[in-house]
Amino acid sequence: MTESFNLTLVQKGPTVGALDKNADTIIAEWHQAKHHSPDLVAFPELFLSGYPVQDLVLKPAFVEACRHRVEQIAASCQNGPMLGFGAPSIVDGKLHNAYFFVQHGKIRAEIQKHQLPNTEVFDEMRQFEPAQISGPVQIGAARIGLAICQDAWSPDVCEAQAESGADIFLVVNGSPYYRGKMDDRVMQMVGRVIETQRPLAYLNMVGGQDDQVFDGGSFVLNSDGALRVQLPVFDDIVETVRFEREAEIWKADKGSLNILPDDWEQDYQAMVEGVRDFLGKNGFSRAVVGLSGGVDSALVAAIATDALGGENVHCVMLPSQFTSQESRRDAAHLAANLGCRFDTLRIDRLHTHVESELAETFSENLLAVTQENIQSRLRAVLLMAISNQFNQLLLATSNKSEAAVGYSTIYGDMAGAYNPIKDLYKTRVFETCRWRNQNHRPWMKGVTGICVPDQILKKPPSAELRPNQRDTDSLPPYDVLDEILELLIDQDKSVEEVREAGFNLKMVTKVERLIYGSEHKRFQSPPGVKLTKRALWLDRRYPIVNQWRDSRH
Repeated sequence: MTESFNLTLVQKGPTVGALDKNADTIIAEWHQAKHHSPDLVAFPELFLSGYPVQDLVLKPAFVEACRHRVEQIAASCQNGPMLGFGAPSIVDGKLHNAYFFVQHGKIRAEIQKHQLPNTEVFDEMRQFEPAQISGPVQIGAARIGLAICQDAWSPDVCEAQAESGADIFLVVNGSPYYRGKMDDRVMQMVGRVIETQRPLAYLNMVGGQDDQVFDGGSFVLNSDGALRVQLPVFDDIVETVRFEREAEIWKADKGSLNILPDDWEQDYQAMVEGVRDFLGKNGFSRAVVGLSGGVDSALVAAIATDALGGENVHCVMLPSQFTSQESRRDAAHLAANLGCRFDTLRIDRLHTHVESELAETFSENLLAVTQENIQSRLRAVLLMAISNQFNQLLLATSNKSEAAVGYSTIYGDMAGAYNPIKDLYKTRVFETCRWRNQNHRPWMKGVTGICVPDQILKKPPSAELRPNQRDTDSLPPYDVLDEILELLIDQDKSVEEVREAGFNLKMVTKVERLIYGSEHKRFQSPPGVKLTKRALWLDRRYPIVNQWRDSRH
């Protein structure tokens, strides 16, 4: 007689700290899944508490509240399949990242995470204690080996569980997006199934949490590495996978095999989901964006429109005496394309008044940088007034290239609660605008067709803070600058290695000096969507005061 095991994968996203809401989702999905006769209904890592939970989990009252909800969930799921979900847990006085199996009103098993990640955005060794490797859990006809995220990124946990009799691996994750990460995940999981000759189900969460966006993309592999199920990225979805035992070998039946979009689309969807969830989970439904007539604010406005709908995005042009008529026209054209409300608030009179007031105090003429930054900061004052008055969250518009070298103004264009393009180099800003002009997807709430006017994409980048200003007056062309930045930041190359790659030594040294000299600005910048392995935030933690320079020349 053929034995079978039905596993329901719930690819959804929690909200950190929303224990009642997360618990209600777990209970509701368990009741719904019963119609498909699963043996196990599984949720991702730390779904009850939300993830990443950071130092909130160090508060005893929070962990106690989580434990209370675990018991409530167990009591609410009396007659039906086993239910699995993650939550923090204190065992023998030690705090663990744990996973609970509950059935018939009781906790049947608790597995604690063994490998705690402490790289990139992860800080779990700060919050949790590592546990011993647990054995598999008997559920129906199969013994399930559980690996909690990082537990499956090295061989030891799966190998130990296979030796203890595990038939099928379930890997539950809170794995955030970065460009190309799906390939890394699949490569690692193929390694586990080939080593152990066991099939594996990889379950990931979806949704935005601060700077991280979880992209889902859950999948199932058979013991030969063959892909049997591929769930979509970024979408809430529930799918039941059937495994059958044939001659002592468990195999997954073929299920949904979604084709995943390319990096350009995944980056863009990550930014849209990041904005949508940051606003929604913080109680906002509308955003305000300061338009300059340039490409950065144009892309932010397009992303916001796709996340919230054009009727919920307020675009504001704030011209000074240096703002060209072309930029004013381009900003209005963009807002019309997007279907957003568009207003103009002039800052030239305010600028004149501020400079006049300062002239009475200063014994010398204002420096050029002082004059320029006054304009940027006046814009922030007006945008924040709109944000406060109309309960619209202000989105910042500075890109990764500018943030890296300090060419964004602290308390000026860096102002805002969230920055969707924070991890996007300038050259990719241009290309992403072109991609969006050519593509529309059902998950976008914005318009089809052209969003960013062609004229915005053609004109040379300029802050327009003085007459005839161009970014290239003080920076290399962005195609050159971005290559240097990727080598110095994303790949941690030395100045000499960058020179050997074909770049001018004097230019590279200047860029390195600009990077180190602007750490204080980045420390105060708003959060934004992580798109690369080396975002300018938790991935790269540098001292603010730092006098070291790579000067081996």
